[in-house]
Amino acid sequence: MAIHSDELLKLAVDAAEDKKAVDIVALNLKEVSLVADYFLICSGNSDTQVQAITTEIKKQADKRGARVRGIEGADSARWVLIDLGDVIVHVFHREEREYYNIERLWSDAKVVEFA
Repeated sequence: MAIHSDELLKLAVDAAEDKKAVDIVALNLKEVSLVADYFLICSGNSDTQVQAITTEIKKQADKRGARVRGIEGADSARWVLIDLGDVIVHVFHREEREYYNIERLWSDAKVVEFA
């Protein structure tokens, strides 16, 4: 059973929040790009926290039967990309996020508000 991209985004946000990720931002790419429906961008304050956030997102996706297509950068824990298909998660170390500022690159995308 496939998980709708909105549910997948919520799952990833909840997992990131559970591991105390900071500056969580979701961008709606549906009208901007064919790459994915959403980018989720968040930060950790240490390599250990970045790894914990990554592990929790993967664990929750696996638990719900969502296919994790790939994880890149987990070894260095500076910028981890988790490909969930319609949702791409970027887990940054705080310093790397400030440097790359990918929100600026995708400034045409609408920010998703969570209730």
